[in-house]
Amino acid sequence: MLYASRIPTSYALPSMIALIQRVTEASVLVDGDIVGAIGPGLLALVAVEPGDGDRQVRRMLERLLGYRVFADARGRMNRSLRDTGGGLLLVSQFTLAADTSRGMRPGFEGAAAPEPAQARFEQLVELARAAHPMVETGRFGAHMRIALVNDGPVTFWLQAR
Repeated sequence: MLYASRIPTSYALPSMIALIQRVTEASVLVDGDIVGAIGPGLLALVAVEPGDGDRQVRRMLERLLGYRVFADARGRMNRSLRDTGGGLLLVSQFTLAADTSRGMRPGFEGAAAPEPAQARFEQLVELARAAHPMVETGRFGAHMRIALVNDGPVTFWLQAR
């Protein structure tokens, strides 16, 4: 019998995941070509889990634009991406949803299948572009090389349920 307390939190409810990094610059290369680049702002590596829907996408966008990780005049993290107008670089990364609790090889049952994951990721991109002036992306499903200069370093794990 499986007990709910033994199920990893990320599997208990649909939960879009983003690993965000405050950056001074970041870019994504595919086959040697830059497909997305920003100056100061946030790089967000995003994973879609099975069952993620409109609610998770909208909540993730709210968190990406509103999470206060930028310094105010006193040097405290009180300003959001929305406040600063910085860039947002969205990159799909299904490996964030991996189960790493056993063995020496990750399991990917926690990641959504490619078609629904791409649909939700593209929905996030569309909503982000409608709400924020500077949004760039990687290329879904491609082998990407990501270059970044982490500012701080400041890195957070966000979940949107």
